[in-house]
Amino acid sequence: MELATLVKMACEIIGGLGIFLLGMKYMSDGMQAVAGNSLRRMISLATNNRFLAAIVGVIVTCVVQSSSVTTVMVVGFVNSGVMQLTQAAGVIMGANIGTTITGWILVLKIGKYGLPMLGAATFVYLFSKGDRWRYWAMAIMGVGMVFFGLELMKEACAMIKKLPEFEAWFNRFDAGTYVGVLGCALAGCVLTILVQSSSATLGITISLAATGVISLETAAALVLGENIGTTVTALLASIGATTNARRAAYFHVLFNIIGVFWITLIFAWYIEFIKSIIPLVQLIFRGDTTTVGIATTHTVFNVTNTLLFLPFAPMLVRLLNRVVPSKSFKEKPHLTNLDMRMVETPLLAIEQSRKEIVKMGEGCAKMLDWLAELVQQDKPNKKLADRLKHRENVLDSMQDEVAHFVTNLLSGNVPHAVAEEARGQLRIADEYESVSDYIADLDTFDRKLRRDGHRFTTAQLKSLAELNQHVSEYVAAINEAFVQNNANVLTKTETLTKRLRNEIKMLRRRHLEELSTGAIAPEVSVAWLATLNAYARVRDHSHNIAETISGEK
Repeated sequence: MELATLVKMACEIIGGLGIFLLGMKYMSDGMQAVAGNSLRRMISLATNNRFLAAIVGVIVTCVVQSSSVTTVMVVGFVNSGVMQLTQAAGVIMGANIGTTITGWILVLKIGKYGLPMLGAATFVYLFSKGDRWRYWAMAIMGVGMVFFGLELMKEACAMIKKLPEFEAWFNRFDAGTYVGVLGCALAGCVLTILVQSSSATLGITISLAATGVISLETAAALVLGENIGTTVTALLASIGATTNARRAAYFHVLFNIIGVFWITLIFAWYIEFIKSIIPLVQLIFRGDTTTVGIATTHTVFNVTNTLLFLPFAPMLVRLLNRVVPSKSFKEKPHLTNLDMRMVETPLLAIEQSRKEIVKMGEGCAKMLDWLAELVQQDKPNKKLADRLKHRENVLDSMQDEVAHFVTNLLSGNVPHAVAEEARGQLRIADEYESVSDYIADLDTFDRKLRRDGHRFTTAQLKSLAELNQHVSEYVAAINEAFVQNNANVLTKTETLTKRLRNEIKMLRRRHLEELSTGAIAPEVSVAWLATLNAYARVRDHSHNIAETISGEK
């Protein structure tokens, strides 16, 4: 009898935990897809103001439903140089508060509705044509799976009462003494490391406490340990990262360990305080006493810890700067700020690759400015010419890195809108790289002409200056449209692109007419026609970017 009960209990716990974890993922993915651009804007608000950064951490974690995801994301931002350590510290502290939302979701007395929610949302997910409805359905499916998985775990934990040996083993976890509190915290930490989800460990803790297998005090101590266990994910993400990224991960560990340490010193008074406010909390959340107590314990601890730490965050950052010294060599091995850790959060990853492509556009604009200066100079400027060539090589490498990053992003399960944007980014990065190639060719034509002892005529140089200015204006307009994601870019730049087309045709026709006079050297003629063709190709590739932005290609 006991063996059959044991097998049934193990199957239900494993199955319930699996459904719970899958539900958390669906809920997270669905919410991220629905939040979309709002989530991107939220991250950009994380300034050096640590209080604002903490608020951003709370909101983002509530959306993605995982402090681990938020923290790994922060480590990725710091590693890529997008976020400073002081910003990261604020977001990490806020993430610890945001993750407590899971407990309050579980407080809601809708566990028995988990299966109907899952079933109804599945039909919407399968048969809805609109992406937004599908992702809302995915999020609701996740909620249903979380509650259904929790109910399964509760039923399985209730069987422990029928197994005296198991019940006696759980009774060893008693938070009645200081050593017992530390033991329970250690158990919670180890369990979270194994499961790799503090939310799942919280679900198991609530299941055990709700069925009377463990007391509220023991559950509270387990929850404290779960806060430490969840830091392992960020530590693993920081392996091989830059020094600043490792400091961010260490800050997460330090923040939680110090917080758990001081709360264990006053644990008995802390629990009494929690018990005293449970009736007040139940006026708002009409859940059972145990679940409300555990959620309250989790939230009060993280809110208090964050409020205590916020004033001292700069001191801790300075301490980490000393304890974890910078390396003596340049750590940034890539030309872009892209970090593969970001692929796990597609909506933020696509924003990162977008920023790098914006830099590619700015690089092309700078190359056109340098080219204008080089062509008009009487004597060759080797330093400026080398800078232009180096920038072209940099843009080649950036395009490779963007393509590698976006391809990896597309290989995962990403929302349709993200997939569309990613494919557009691949094309735009390729077009910008082609623009840089033709700009470099323009300088090559001029240098070869100089080496052969020739120069463009005064009239040609004047025409080139005007043409280069008009091309620069067109590229700048395309860059601005990409930054603003202006779908009306073709209409907005129609006058510019027509002017360029007509100007190049006119210059080519005028040149062919001048050839009949025999006053132009063959080498100059070849270089001039090649130059006009290169400018035309810059216009064509820029126009392709405009078409991609507008959604026509």
